Order: sequence, then structure tokens, then C-alpha cells
Amino acid sequence: MAFNFPAFSYIIALIVDAFLIFFSLFHVIAFDELKTDYKNPIDQCNSLNPLVVPEYLLHIFFNVLFVAAGEWFSLLLNIPLIVYHINRYRTRPVMSGLGIYDPTSIMNADVLTRCQREGWIKLAFYLLSFFYYLYGYVIALENAHDHT
Repeated sequence: MAFNFPAFSYIIALIVDAFLIFFSLFHVIAFDELKTDYKNPIDQCNSLNPLVVPEYLLHIFFNVLFVAAGEWFSLLLNIPLIVYHINRYRTRPVMSGLGIYDPTSIMNADVLTRCQREGWIKLAFYLLSFFYYLYGYVIALENAHDHT
């Protein structure tokens, strides 16, 4: 069975997507802990903010691989979330460090609800994407096999 660059990009996307699923799951759990007062906002933001930029960079990384592999439909599925990430980071609160979560405003009910909803939506997106990338990997391998 032949191996090609689109198959490689889907394998990388599967691995990275597994990490993104764990990041999203951590966000969902963290906001639930914050909502139920198990942790204070400063500690929670200190644990969440270091994960924001790596999440965004990992997501952009495998989409660059999709561009190089010519997997346009896979890229098209990810563009809305990339645009959302860029906009979310661009409109983040004024902070001294990296991240998007501000301890002074995170406990507002509307901000907390929005962050929780964002975590659940991203978790669902990454889970669905995982299975799509698995499908894309199989199709890429079949296409490579047909061309040899």
C-alpha cells in the first residue's frame, strides 16, 4: 500500500486533533469547576491561558499541511474555526501575558456561559473532525493505492 502526503497530513491531523480534544475537554471541566466554585478565577485563568496559543497554533499547523496536500475541503471545514480563533485572540481583554481569559471578568455570568458554550462547541467540532480525518486518511490511502 502506497503512502502519500495527503495521508501523512491526515495522520498528523488525527494526532493533533486528539490533543485538541483533550484541550477542549480540559476547558469544559475547568469552566465547570469555576461555575461550581471549586477553583478561584485567578488559578483557573493561570491554568487555561497557557493552553490557548498552543491550541491555536496546532490547529493552524495541520491546516497548513492540508493546504500543502491540496485537501481543500478539509481546509474549508476548518476555516470558520480558524477565523473565530483569530478574532477571539484579537479582541481579547487587555492582559500582560498570553491567553484570552481575564480573571476579573471570567466570573460574570454571561462570560462564563459563553466560555462554557465555546468549550462544548469546540469539543464537538474536534470530535467530529477526528472521525472525518480518519475517513480522509482511508480515502487518501485508497487514492494512493489506485494510482500505483
